[in-house]
Amino acid sequence: MADSDSTIAWHRAQLKKHREALRDMEVRRFRFGETADPRVRVETLRIAAGLRRKITASEKVIGAYEKRTRRPLTTDFRSLANVQWGNWNSAPCNGETAQG
Repeated sequence: MADSDSTIAWHRAQLKKHREALRDMEVRRFRFGETADPRVRVETLRIAAGLRRKITASEKVIGAYEKRTRRPLTTDFRSLANVQWGNWNSAPCNGETAQG
């Protein structure tokens, strides 16, 4: 998906990169086992925790962007009746106000 906001595009790329790195670390751990050296184990856990923290941060930024910019995808009456249209803002997320 192409994003007009470069910050969101960057977060999407980082999210993909960090998820792949975390998945590779976990696959290596299950395929080859844990190392006996406690220092290496602690370092691996620290790196994994950092990746999880970065993934969570990017997910929050992307989620906030999508919440501000996406319209409801369904068009049935029940789902549209539950939308708080007064809170919906179609303004770009880079700090500009909507023109109109």
